[in-house]
Amino acid sequence: MPDHVNARPPYHPAAKAFHWLVAVFVFFVLPLGFLTGLVKSDVSADVYFWHESLGFTVLWLMLARLCVRFLTTVPEKPAGIPLVQAIAAGLSQWLLYLALIAQPIVGFLLTNAHGYAFDWFGVLPIASPIGKSSTWAPILGEIHGFLGWTILVLILVHISGALYHLIIRRDDTLARMT
Repeated sequence: MPDHVNARPPYHPAAKAFHWLVAVFVFFVLPLGFLTGLVKSDVSADVYFWHESLGFTVLWLMLARLCVRFLTTVPEKPAGIPLVQAIAAGLSQWLLYLALIAQPIVGFLLTNAHGYAFDWFGVLPIASPIGKSSTWAPILGEIHGFLGWTILVLILVHISGALYHLIIRRDDTLARMT
């Protein structure tokens, strides 16, 4: 790689930490979410418990990550990236942020709308802002499902972009986040 390609500074250590921490949590939360609809037994309560608690953790990690994003300097994009690609990269990143914040909120409200209390990891009960609602439960369920698939697609786009930079452009984009 030419020296100028690697001259850009890396992301802030806190930004890196939150990026990978969220990635690990989502790696577990997303499959657990898909499993909740497939598993029908005593196991489903355990799967749901972990999906819900880990998912709610993603909300707080993403809010902290967003704070870090606004409080630290974000490295410049690589030189020579076409404008359309730069816009697509920025848009997909912000849509992923939005979806990863909205999804746990919708999931929490969905739990409430089904009439269940939320007890974060079994140690911190969080009051229901809406209570049981047969009107809202199916709507929130559809939104939650849509967001789950949207997050999966956005993650695949994100990984594809990282691989594009690593394999095709051979620049330091991935290295700056590791």
